[in-house]
Amino acid sequence: MNRIQMSSAAAALLRALIGRARVTRDRILLTEAESVDWRSLTLTGERHVLQLRVPGPDSKSIVERMCAGLEDAEFSIPGVIVADITAGSPVPALDGSISITIEALTVAED
Repeated sequence: MNRIQMSSAAAALLRALIGRARVTRDRILLTEAESVDWRSLTLTGERHVLQLRVPGPDSKSIVERMCAGLEDAEFSIPGVIVADITAGSPVPALDGSISITIEALTVAED
C-alpha cells in the first residue's frame, strides 16, 4: 500500500478530525491530500484539501460527528492554528460509504 505524503500540519489536522469522529483510524480513509504553502504579510501557513472516505453502514453518523460545528471548532494542534476550515457536501456511494472533502487553512504559531 502506498502512503499519501502529507505535511506535519496536514497529518495533525487529519488526526484531529478522526478524534472529532470518535472512531479508530482505520474507519476514515484518506484518499487524497494536497497542501500548498500560504503566506500573508505577517503569517505563514498552508492551505489543505483532504479527500476522505468513510466506509461502513454507520458512515453517515461518523461524518456527522466529524463535521458538526466544524467551522467553529477549536483545534489543539501544537505549533499550528486552524484559521479556517470547511467541509464539502457528503457524497454517498452505492457501497454505503461516504466521501467528503475538507478544506482548511493552518497558520504557524510563532
